[in-house]
Amino acid sequence: MNTHHDVILSPVITEKATKLTDHNQIVFRVPLEATKPAIAKAVEELFKVKVKAVNTVRIKGKNKAFRGTRFKRSDYKKAVVTLEEGHQIDITTGL
Repeated sequence: MNTHHDVILSPVITEKATKLTDHNQIVFRVPLEATKPAIAKAVEELFKVKVKAVNTVRIKGKNKAFRGTRFKRSDYKKAVVTLEEGHQIDITTGL
């Protein structure tokens, strides 16, 4: 991992991820080899907030078909970052 921008690929903007903002949690898509300490440091440096905890989930790619062609979606990793009380990230503004 070269920079913090390499660790945080994108925010996950779904209905479920948006509901987590009520609990001071933000969901990011991260590389498969990203570690919890690296994710926490990247979020703290990029957004100038204090991270309380990081939970990660590895999602296996699904087998799909499109017009008779079978393919497999890529595996990816999500990180649910819990922020300390009083800290917020507005992911709609970007970096």
